[in-house]
Amino acid sequence: GDKLYIPVEKIDLISKYSSNESIVPKINKLGSTEWEKTKLKVKKKLEDIAGKLLKLYALREASTGISFDKDVEEQAIFESSFPYQETKDQLRVMEEIKKDMESKKPMDRLVCGDVGYGKTELAFRAMFKAVMSGYQAAYLCPTTILSDQHYRNALVRFRDFPIHIKILNRFVSPKEVKKTIEGLKDGSVDIVIGTHRLLSDDIVFKTIEVSKNEYFKLDFAPEKEGYTFDGWYIDENTYKIEFTNEYI
Repeated sequence: GDKLYIPVEKIDLISKYSSNESIVPKINKLGSTEWEKTKLKVKKKLEDIAGKLLKLYALREASTGISFDKDVEEQAIFESSFPYQETKDQLRVMEEIKKDMESKKPMDRLVCGDVGYGKTELAFRAMFKAVMSGYQAAYLCPTTILSDQHYRNALVRFRDFPIHIKILNRFVSPKEVKKTIEGLKDGSVDIVIGTHRLLSDDIVFKTIEVSKNEYFKLDFAPEKEGYTFDGWYIDENTYKIEFTNEYI
């Protein structure tokens, strides 16, 4: 095969290739135009995405959303029932989230934090606040296993409060899926947790304003697994909180 030599002082330019999907990369021959064509293709795609994002955030900036209610007594009771001591960062970020929710601008917040540092609890508190204000909340997860895990955690966390929680993923029977979809339409389901199944055309919410998307790679392809820039996922009127354990 081809060989490319670089000066020793630039050894930092070499790094090990890794892929979560175990995909074998295509190797281009030195001197060919394939790599340049690939870079141009990616550049055009990035420009298209940037254009859509600019349009989206222009719409967000110009739009006026709802203002969630100030904390009620139940919110304080729910938060005090958290079995662990909150960190200073948790408390600070939660106050920022509440400030976003109580403003009239659609929220679009990204929270970064290591595994085990309480991101899920922040999501639960935000969704509780939404439900107390008369709205539904959706908790979007990247995998079926993770959605099932968070659903079980939510049932325990919300068990002392009259909040109806359902799950939508491939583990759920068709009969239960139908009941959940009907509950989302008529408003009897307060919180739904699930995978990209939540983005299907047959999912219609009565009053949804907060969504929570937890994924662990920021560089996923927007079109992959059903995510699009034109659908409900990042609609300009959707209140979003995104959580990741990778710092940017």
